[in-house]
Amino acid sequence: MSQTPSLPIVIVGGGAGGLELACKLGRRLGPQRVTLVDRQLFHVWKPSLHEVAAGTLDIHQEGLSYEMLAHDNGFAFCYGALTGLDTAQRRLTVAAVPDGHGDELIPERSLAYGELVLALGSTANHFNVPGAAEHTVALNQPADAERFRLRLLRLLTMAERRKIDGGEGRVQVVIIGGGATGVELAAELREAGQVLTRYGFQHLDARHDLRLTLLEGADRILAPLPEKVSASATALLRERGVEVVTQCRVARIGPSAVEDSAGRVFPADVVVWAAGIQAPPLLAALGLPVARGGQVEVDGTLAVKGVPHLHALGDNAACAQADGRPVPPRAQAAHQQASYLAGRLLRLARGQAPRARPFVYRDHGSLVSLGTRSSVGNLMGNLFGANWFVQGLLARLMYTSLHLMHHQAVLGTLRTAVLAFARFLVKRATPLVKLH
Repeated sequence: MSQTPSLPIVIVGGGAGGLELACKLGRRLGPQRVTLVDRQLFHVWKPSLHEVAAGTLDIHQEGLSYEMLAHDNGFAFCYGALTGLDTAQRRLTVAAVPDGHGDELIPERSLAYGELVLALGSTANHFNVPGAAEHTVALNQPADAERFRLRLLRLLTMAERRKIDGGEGRVQVVIIGGGATGVELAAELREAGQVLTRYGFQHLDARHDLRLTLLEGADRILAPLPEKVSASATALLRERGVEVVTQCRVARIGPSAVEDSAGRVFPADVVVWAAGIQAPPLLAALGLPVARGGQVEVDGTLAVKGVPHLHALGDNAACAQADGRPVPPRAQAAHQQASYLAGRLLRLARGQAPRARPFVYRDHGSLVSLGTRSSVGNLMGNLFGANWFVQGLLARLMYTSLHLMHHQAVLGTLRTAVLAFARFLVKRATPLVKLH
C-alpha cells in the first residue's frame, strides 16, 4: 500500500476540488511530493463565471495565479493539458504550450506519478441538439465567459448606434437551461444591463432593449431544488423582466433563433447553453472505465475501478451514494471529496494503510444568486432531514460566504480577509461592470 517517496502525487485539474486538494497536500508534503497540472495559468471559482459573463466580475482581478498558489501552499505547478496516460507505467503526458505567435513555449512533457487524481471538471452536454455546438456559448471556462461578455458588449454597441439613427435597438439573449447557471446568468445580466445604460448606452432601455429569455424543459426552473425555491426564483426573474418559459424542449438552434419541439421560435442574437454537463471526452479516449455521462467510475473510496493508484473527484467522477444515487456535480461535493482524499493520500504518502471508511456526501443545501442584492435557496439539505428556505439579503450574504470559504481554503484566513476588503474598496473606485 505504500507509495515510492520519489514519485509525487499528481493532481490533474485546478478547479475547486483539485486546487483545494493540492493545497492541503502541499502544505504537508511539499513541492517534491505534490504536483498540480492545469491547462490554465490562473484559477477562477467556476460558480462565479456567470458574473464574469455579465461583466460584474473582472477575471483579471479575480483570477489567482497557479504559480503563486503553488509557491504559497507548497506544491509544484505544471502548465499544460493532459493528453496521454499510461497507467501500467504510471506516467502521464502533458501537451506542449504555444506562445501567442504559434511558436512552442514549453515542450511536451512526461510526468511519473505515485498516485494520480483526476479533477478535470465538466464540459457542456449538447444532447445532440442540431446547431447547439455551433451556435451557442457554454460557460465552461473563464475564456468562454469573457468571450460572451465581449460579444454582448459589441451587440449593445451596435444596438446603441441603431437607436441613435432612429432604428430598432433590441438585443435578444436566450439562455437554454433553468438550472443554477442559467438562472444566475439571467439575473446577473439583467442587473448588469441596468448599469450599462448609465455607462455610455444612454439610448438603450435596459428592461425593453435587452431582452432576456430563459428556456427550461421541465415544468419549473431549478427542478432539483425544493418547489418553494423554484417559485421564488421564478417570481423574482419575471418581476425583473426576464421571460421564463418552462416545458420548452429545444429542437434546433440556428444562427439567429431557437426553435422548440412545439414549433415556437425564439429570436436570438446570442444563445447560452446551460442545459447540462458531461465529463470531458478525453477520459473515455484514455481508455478509463466511464459511466453513461462520461465520468470516470469510482468506488466508495474515490479510487477508479480496476485501475491501481488512480483516483477521481468532482464533476468528472461517477460516485454513488449509499442509496445508489450519484453524488451531484456541485462545488460542495468537490470540496468534501478533496478533504476526504487529502486524508487518504496523506496516509499513503507516509506508508500507512488508508482507513477503510468510504466517502459520504453530506448535502448542506443550495443557494442560487439572483444579483448582487438577493439570493434564494435551501439550507442544511438532508443533513438533519430538513430544508430551511432562505432568500433576500441573508441568502446573498451566505452565497458570498461560499466564495470566501473557497478562497480561505487556498489562500488562508488573513489573506482572504485582506483580499475581500481590497475588493470592497476597488468596487467603489471602478465601474460596476467591466466596459472594455
